[in-house]
Amino acid sequence: MRRILVLLNARAGTLVDCGAETVTAALAALGEGGRQVDIHLVAPKAMPAAIAEAARASHDALVVGGGDGSVNLAARTLAGTGKVLGVLPFGTMNLLARDLGMPAGIDAAVAALNAATPTDIDLATLDGRPFHSLSGIGFFSQMARAREETRGHPLGRFLGVAWAALKALRRSGRFRFEVALDGRREIVDAYAVLVTNNRFGPDWRRPRLDEGLLEVHIAEDASTLGLARAGADLLTGGWRDNPGIRSVTAQEVTISHVRRRAWTATDGELVRAAVPLHYGIVPRALTVLEAPAETPTTPAVRADAGADTAGAAEAGRGARTGADLPA
Repeated sequence: MRRILVLLNARAGTLVDCGAETVTAALAALGEGGRQVDIHLVAPKAMPAAIAEAARASHDALVVGGGDGSVNLAARTLAGTGKVLGVLPFGTMNLLARDLGMPAGIDAAVAALNAATPTDIDLATLDGRPFHSLSGIGFFSQMARAREETRGHPLGRFLGVAWAALKALRRSGRFRFEVALDGRREIVDAYAVLVTNNRFGPDWRRPRLDEGLLEVHIAEDASTLGLARAGADLLTGGWRDNPGIRSVTAQEVTISHVRRRAWTATDGELVRAAVPLHYGIVPRALTVLEAPAETPTTPAVRADAGADTAGAAEAGRGARTGADLPA
């Protein structure tokens, strides 16, 4: 890759905290080896047009600095174009950026991009629209809706999230719907459903981004205590052990409900979508820049432990290794 376009969401948290000049100065390091780097600060409302233009431009790679919403827009725009997507973790969740090994600090993130390799990953779809990480309805979507309404809360980010959770609890209730998993249909009573692109671990990281699977998490305990516990477990990583949350895998998922429309929260984007909702998986639909795996420390207690550890790391990451980023 010889030409890289960098689009930075001007209102992204990291950019605001660090300052635009500091961030753009650090990004100049992407030009090592003679690569041409064009950096643009873009207002949030102008990001869709800027990303659409990037897909038509002559640059080999697009690097997006923003949250999951900006990255979602870039992913679905670049899918199938052959262009490479790089991600800077400038938002709140940064799920895809973390799975690609991108550190939070700007200097470390630039260093990771310089060492990154192109690799192909899966994209999930909701009614044909690609997304990179997750999509939720019920309590999960109400939480996202309330969070949007309380953004910029005068008492700060933490209390804003707490207030959002209370609003989501008030709006959420148990509902009955039909879910079809690869054609197998069942009637479910639940208060939330979360569909993820490949499987997340308890720490909300994906060991692989190319499993070719959806995972569906159905939250069935609709009591106030159950809602509170599920919310806490989702934040702290204990959700895999929560008996009120059932998880199953599939490649096609359809959710039908008596209502004609439902709020969905997909990679940070809140949309009132038509029901039924159709989810699918598109294997290796997008080429991204992935940082190299960290080299594990060799234990001193066994002479052969280092070889075992290195072999395990290679097996876990080998399926997603690409060619080095050319100078």
